Amino acid sequence: MPQSEQQLENQLIAQLTGLGYERVRIPDEVALFANLRLQLGKHNECTFTDTEFDRIRTALKTGNVFDRATALRDKVQYLDDAGEVRYLRLMNTEEWCQNQYQVANQIAITGKRHNRYDVTLLINGLPLVQIELKRRGVELSHAFKQINRYHKDTFPRAADGLFQYVQLFVISNGNNTKYYANNRTQTYAQTFTWATPDNKKINVLADFADAFLEKCHVSKMIAKYTVLHQTERILMVLRPYQYYAAEAIQRRVRESNDNGYIWHTTGSGKTLTSFKAAQLVLELEEVDKVVFVVDRNDLDYQTTKEFDHFEKGSVDGTDNTRELVKHLNDPNKNFLVTTIQKLNNAILRPRHLRTINALKDSKIVFIFDECHRSQFGKTHKRITEHFTNAQLFGFTGTPILAKNATRNEHGKRTTLDLFDRRLHSYLITDAIRDNNVLRFSVEYAGRYRQKDGAEVDIEVEGINRRELMEDEDRVRKIVDYMLAYHDVKTHQKKYTAIFCVASVSLLIKYYDELRRRFEAGEHKLRVATIFTWQANPDDPDADGYSYSPDEDLEDMEHSASHRDKLETYVKHYNQQFATSHSVKDGKSFDTYRKDIAKRIKEREYKKAKEADRVDILLVVNMFLTGFDAKAVNTLYVDKNLKHHGLIQAYSRTNRIFTEDKSHGNIVSFRNLKPATDEAIGLFSDADARETILLAPYGDYAEDFRNALETLRSITPTPANVDDLTDEEEDYNFILAFRALIRLLNVLQSFSDFSWDDLGIDEQEFADFRGKYLDLNEEVRRLAQTNPVSILNDVDFEVELIRRDRINVRYILRLLAELNRARPEDRERRRSQITTLLTGEVQLRSKRELIEEFIDQHLPPPGSSEQEMEVAFAEYWDKKKEAVLSRISVAEGIPAEVLRRVIDEYLYDGQIPSKDYLISELEEQPSILSRAAVGERLLEAMLGVVEVFEEGVE
Repeated sequence: MPQSEQQLENQLIAQLTGLGYERVRIPDEVALFANLRLQLGKHNECTFTDTEFDRIRTALKTGNVFDRATALRDKVQYLDDAGEVRYLRLMNTEEWCQNQYQVANQIAITGKRHNRYDVTLLINGLPLVQIELKRRGVELSHAFKQINRYHKDTFPRAADGLFQYVQLFVISNGNNTKYYANNRTQTYAQTFTWATPDNKKINVLADFADAFLEKCHVSKMIAKYTVLHQTERILMVLRPYQYYAAEAIQRRVRESNDNGYIWHTTGSGKTLTSFKAAQLVLELEEVDKVVFVVDRNDLDYQTTKEFDHFEKGSVDGTDNTRELVKHLNDPNKNFLVTTIQKLNNAILRPRHLRTINALKDSKIVFIFDECHRSQFGKTHKRITEHFTNAQLFGFTGTPILAKNATRNEHGKRTTLDLFDRRLHSYLITDAIRDNNVLRFSVEYAGRYRQKDGAEVDIEVEGINRRELMEDEDRVRKIVDYMLAYHDVKTHQKKYTAIFCVASVSLLIKYYDELRRRFEAGEHKLRVATIFTWQANPDDPDADGYSYSPDEDLEDMEHSASHRDKLETYVKHYNQQFATSHSVKDGKSFDTYRKDIAKRIKEREYKKAKEADRVDILLVVNMFLTGFDAKAVNTLYVDKNLKHHGLIQAYSRTNRIFTEDKSHGNIVSFRNLKPATDEAIGLFSDADARETILLAPYGDYAEDFRNALETLRSITPTPANVDDLTDEEEDYNFILAFRALIRLLNVLQSFSDFSWDDLGIDEQEFADFRGKYLDLNEEVRRLAQTNPVSILNDVDFEVELIRRDRINVRYILRLLAELNRARPEDRERRRSQITTLLTGEVQLRSKRELIEEFIDQHLPPPGSSEQEMEVAFAEYWDKKKEAVLSRISVAEGIPAEVLRRVIDEYLYDGQIPSKDYLISELEEQPSILSRAAVGERLLEAMLGVVEVFEEGVE
């Protein structure tokens, strides 16, 4: 018999007591606070009177999770009975082992619902680590979802919100174990497995407890490796490889004056790692200053905000080298963020050099982000020659190795030559295995043939390659291809694509062709572009970098025609996005670049507006390295790439995001297969190609057909789903169909995709999907009355079957076609519409209303699509007003208030507070009923949005 959840819980508690935790029984909220009083007193070597502890409880319950995490790392102020101000330390974060440790289980807390928490680790009486267990065999994501229910039901409401102090969650089913920070905005994909220093996973709960839950280690993870993300006001915890890298740098500084570098693959969070490393190194007594060095193009608004919150004024965001010199000489500024360009100027120009000579022998630690770019010019030599007591540390996802080193005046120099020793590695194969980045799907589109049909080898001597590559007919055909498949690749424009080309002259041809077709009404894609206007020849090596860090934008050789073109394109950008950018000088150019970066980056946030969407960013070299945006999933390539430039460019697409982003799409219009294979071999192990790249389309189609056989063995047709007799049969159907969903999500991103290859047509698949969604709704309905159902232990992956293009407007087009159809075809078309209403996630809540419109309000046969839209809009507005009126009467809230609140929510994405909704009531409810009334009002408002607003356009 599989191990039960209770057995797993008992074994873990026994193990933790063996690790030095005190076993404590805390059955309820009263016992929780009694224990907190004793433990805080012990930690602070004092006792509290009843009234003093009441004041402490009041101070502790202030703020949200982020506010309480801040308080945990500070001291809480309260008044003693004599009226004196006292300060209470909640946790010793400097000597992190010097705290009081307890383990409790089944703490019962009642909020919106009654919940019992499996295992709680208390530090000084505060619940700082919450562990949720599931029996072996249960999907681990179910534990994640249960914690999300606690967030909603009890964490913020019950026990003075004391569980808002939780810093880390641990979820386990015995065989698999993960941890994550207390951050409600993250998804299950952002939970982490602990590992050894050589990146071997620690999955088994008993091994995880020994390694991670050991008292000193878990305290250190909370005190030193949980980051308070100031911009988004959330908690983040480092992954194991980030932890080992930061520890290695700190140890290197303590024990030697040698340099070192970290090889962590692109997309693995190097900036966060380097940020934490800088913070920890700065705490060492022997270190005078830490200087964090980035390329000018990477010092964007996000980096600036983060580091400025770390230490106010630490970011030298100006273009003035004098400011950098001033900050370097300021004894009160121990941490500074600057660019490699200004640092180079500071030690190159005599007037600045004289000023900073006093720092020559100071212990300064330089940390270089993306050191494969910034450290191979003369700047490195100047830094090491001037700062004689400096230590240099580099972070890179693609180091310069012997194979991809290029020769300069100093010969071939590798990252190892410059930084002495590699301190930690986390390669792309590790990241893909750990689900920290996605794999790539690489498709090669386009071949070159002579008029007689013979294929042309464009590498042959004597071929005018540039003439061929920039031929206008070729450009048109590639644009044809992009327009045909862009929606498929980007999930109906949910994601942004980057299109990188070989030269500015080729970029201009592509942009002009895309613009011509836009003005002709052939597409509605929002295309943006940016490039430096220097004379830019074909890039044979194409390492992916636009210019050396040793040169300034103002010093570039200008090409007047290119600059004029860019000015025109910026005007298009301004018209599209209601901005007022120009590229008249270096500062204006940089402002424009930052706006593009911000616009694409912020698509990953919930508050992102559709009006800010960039569909294709057309570049030569910019944005191909150091630019991280989760909402980029496609790279179109018409340039030669190799080695680190290729991996860097590809890696713009493989950041983990939502469930439907299963991989990064690479569409190459050149034969980059040999270069791709070579680069993958270079930056991972020799057998990594199959791990990093998706298999061919045919392999996935075969996998789909095999999975379909499994489904049909359970339920041959959609109708047979209704014949399933028990939960176990339902469970098997859900798992079988979910496997098809996952495979279809990958298959539909291929240009070769066809339902003819799959053994099932789209209609039958939609019928199965409808049954799957019906089961999902049934399980959700029964979850409250039958919480031990095995169906609660399986994830319904609804997000993967959402297709945003199937919205109300799409249905209206089908209705217009239905109205114009011949009488004998009307029933078939009506059936298709019904199937879509059943099978599409966004339309299920609207199904009854749309069907009523079809039955009772459809315009006369032969009506145009415009007439259909007008009739539907009138019907829809009338139904919405009826619902608002019903809510208004039932709850005593003016209908105009509901309209205003909904409009504000649709504009800024901010959910209104329940207190605000209650304040707008015509009669205020009693204190006891306020919470229930507020919950009802909010649910009613969000219900109106779901039915009448979402998926309508």
